[in-house]
Amino acid sequence: MGRTIIVGAGLCGLVAARTCRDEGGGVLVLESGGYPGGVIRSEQRDGYLIEHGPNTLALRAGHAPDYLEQIGLLEDAIEANPEANKRFIVRGGQPVAVPTSASSFLTSPLFSTLGKLRLLLEPLLPRGSARKNESVADFFMRRLGREVRDYAANPFIAGVYAARPETLVLRHAFPAIYELEGKHRSLMLGGIKAAKRRKMEGLPKTRLVSFKKGLAELPNRLAEELGNDLRLNAPVRKISRDGDTWRVAFEEAGERKEERANRIVCSVPAHALKSIEWEGLAESDSLKTLAAAHHYPIAVVQLGFPREDVGHPLDGFGFLVPEKENLRILGTLFSSTLFSERAPEGHVLLTTFVGGERQPDLTEKSDEELYELVLEELQGLLQVRGKPTFRNLVRWPKAIPLPDSGKDDRLVAAKRLQDANPGLILSGSHLTGVSLPACLEGTESLLSENG
Repeated sequence: MGRTIIVGAGLCGLVAARTCRDEGGGVLVLESGGYPGGVIRSEQRDGYLIEHGPNTLALRAGHAPDYLEQIGLLEDAIEANPEANKRFIVRGGQPVAVPTSASSFLTSPLFSTLGKLRLLLEPLLPRGSARKNESVADFFMRRLGREVRDYAANPFIAGVYAARPETLVLRHAFPAIYELEGKHRSLMLGGIKAAKRRKMEGLPKTRLVSFKKGLAELPNRLAEELGNDLRLNAPVRKISRDGDTWRVAFEEAGERKEERANRIVCSVPAHALKSIEWEGLAESDSLKTLAAAHHYPIAVVQLGFPREDVGHPLDGFGFLVPEKENLRILGTLFSSTLFSERAPEGHVLLTTFVGGERQPDLTEKSDEELYELVLEELQGLLQVRGKPTFRNLVRWPKAIPLPDSGKDDRLVAAKRLQDANPGLILSGSHLTGVSLPACLEGTESLLSENG
């Protein structure tokens, strides 16, 4: 195993670096920014702990918890508050609790009587005949009806991808749901069978976790292991293929430098591929296909209030907003309910998302305009009174890569590039999937396949 240069120190890049070191090879990780982790960034300020990107890590039986144990972080994981199991969706201008049992489903105002009856037909429906490129919207419409599409799928997609369900391909966005229908025909029947199997095998339920100092403890732990093999504030300017060797030109402390390696792992976001000059690359036109992945802008607005200034009990994970409600926000997390010590004593922290595919122009508003916009929405939805005592705003001009109809072309383009250029491995959430477990597992799979 020779030397590997890894471009980008997001989670995919850091996982790649650890895997390469475990294989016995030397590594060098080059990161253009000033901190590791990419979109994973936690910050403590004025007694608040704020997350710039993801807020939770979902642990299921299998790889993710095993990986945390390997790096010594599993014992430091903190569980989400049990109240976080309760979720809300806005309907009629008010947050309505999502039913979690058969009895609560029957009495829930979230869906009309007709909507509930349509939903109950699902076990009787046949498997879809044209599933491969079916959108999330078409899938939910076909299996569960219009109301579930509009008041469940639509807000859920806004919360996960900041996108519309019409844009995403189910097979890529939610492969587990796609496989469930393929294997069991019915989602409900398949879900019941899966629950019985988990109970019989004693498999644990999904756990939502973070860490005392926030999710950034994960990339920070991986970065610590790298030591001087991680260079921050070192943007890569040029990657050249020279026979069996790769040359990487980058800037560091105002100087132009160059390093050589036998292998390159490029894990930068799809849109950042265009910022690198590539030389001697076969099938280079495929880079344009990869770089064309859609990313919409998101503004993350965090507001802190004295507890008595919020009328809603905040007894849940947060709420999501269906597009039909015609509001200007995508949803809000009850951050100080989700995990302890996210806000000072007697205060609460609310994290609200604005923009995405639904209303990208809103992210172009000034800081003050965004603060006011979010405050106005929360006043009506959560009975917020007074002004916030804490404010923070994070802008992501290109946020989440969407698993849309172009993803198959991008996967083909990545394979074409790797096959034509031995020693090149392409990674990143635009290829592995955006969830943190997908980044962990997907990166290791890519290295194994192209080792």
